[in-house]
Amino acid sequence: MAAAQGKGAGPMRVDLIIFDCDGVIADSEVLSAQVLIDQLARLDIVVTPDDVRRDFLGRSFPTVAASIRDRFALTLPADFEATYRARLLARFDTDLRTTPGFADALAQIRLPVCVATSSSPPRVARTLAVLDLAQRFGADVFTASQVARGKPAPDLFLFAAERMGVDPAHALVIEDSQPGLQAARAAGMRVLQYRGGAHLAGQPATDEGFDCWSQFSDLLARIQVPA
Repeated sequence: MAAAQGKGAGPMRVDLIIFDCDGVIADSEVLSAQVLIDQLARLDIVVTPDDVRRDFLGRSFPTVAASIRDRFALTLPADFEATYRARLLARFDTDLRTTPGFADALAQIRLPVCVATSSSPPRVARTLAVLDLAQRFGADVFTASQVARGKPAPDLFLFAAERMGVDPAHALVIEDSQPGLQAARAAGMRVLQYRGGAHLAGQPATDEGFDCWSQFSDLLARIQVPA
């Protein structure tokens, strides 16, 4: 399906807010990077947090694994993905938190909301359960496993809008990663970059966005055209 270009910075009618999960709802990207870096080190492969942020952020694990295989010309162990996921979920159980202020910001929103993430269904389910947000989003959680192409293709955001019964032109996406920002724009949606996750500390702003969830209510009020 061809998609329009992303909406500009003017006021718009907002009927739906689509949240990415990792790095937007969950302050999980540093944990993910630490687990991946450690697991690759066991294979004598050295990557840095900057490498992870630049090359892997916002992409599904199969895409990340394919990139690792191509870059380092190696065959990953058959249990690499399963081991990574198990170790990461164990870290989530002890160390995962929401991004600062997210729960309070979410409580103030009176519009329909959903999640659209590159994470696997088990990972996002565990994430929302650990953060006590599973009931808030209910079934309105969509993953890259449900579409042909993951971010930066627009498929996932278009799928989420369709399932939520909303015109893509009236959807507002909150993303942190470049693939996610590109996907939202390709879907013809307005997108704001959330830059308050620990993994983006010290990184320059690249898109319209915000650094703190306490800013979101006023920002949404400026964007939203009164009904």
